[in-house]
Amino acid sequence: MEVHETVLGKTRLTLVIPAYQESAGIAEVIEESESALEKIGLLDFEILIVDDGSTDSTFQVASKTAQKFNHTRVIKLPKNCGYGKALRTGFEAARFEKVAFTDADNQFFLEDLIPLIHASQRADIAAGYRFDRQDPKLRIFLSRGYNHLVHSLMQTQVRDCDCALKVFNREKLLGILPESSNFFVNTEMFHRAARNNLTIEEVPVRHRK
Repeated sequence: MEVHETVLGKTRLTLVIPAYQESAGIAEVIEESESALEKIGLLDFEILIVDDGSTDSTFQVASKTAQKFNHTRVIKLPKNCGYGKALRTGFEAARFEKVAFTDADNQFFLEDLIPLIHASQRADIAAGYRFDRQDPKLRIFLSRGYNHLVHSLMQTQVRDCDCALKVFNREKLLGILPESSNFFVNTEMFHRAARNNLTIEEVPVRHRK
C-alpha cells in the first residue's frame, strides 16, 4: 500500500475527455472527474474537456462548470472534426507525463485509473478492458468479432481495443498520435504501438450501462 501511495503521490496526470453534444451530462462528468482524481491523491492533475464542435450548449455548460474548479480546462474545436481529432487535440495539449482518456458518457469508474497508473509504471501503455461489460448482448458479440479481426490483421495486442479508459506515458504517446477521425482511432494507435515495439499491460476495469 505504501508503494502504491508513493507512486500516486509522485504522478502528474492529464485526463482527456472528448465531448460532442453532451450538454445534458457534461457538468456531472466534470464534477465526478474532479472528485475522483482529487481522491486518488496525485501530485497534480488536469482535466481537458475537448468540445468537438458541438452545436448545443456543451461548451457553455462545460466552461461554467470548470470555473468552479482549479484543474479543468475546456478546449473548443471550431467545427465537428470527429472523435480521433478531438482526442489528438487533447493529447497534444496535455502538460503532464501521464496521459489518460475516457469518454463523456460516464461509462467508467475513474477510481480504476489507480491500477492503470500502476501498470503504466511497468509498461508504455496501460489499457483497460471491460471485465463485466454492461452493453447489450449484440453489441458485445459484434465487439468481440471486431477485436478478434483487428488483433489478427493489425496486431493490436489487446482484448478490448475500444475500451475508453487508458493511461499512456506521454513521451511514447506522442509517437503514436492518431490520424483517424472516427472510431478507428484506438485500432490505429495500437497498430502504431505494435510497430514501435511499445509495451502494453492490460488491466480489468468496471463498466456502467
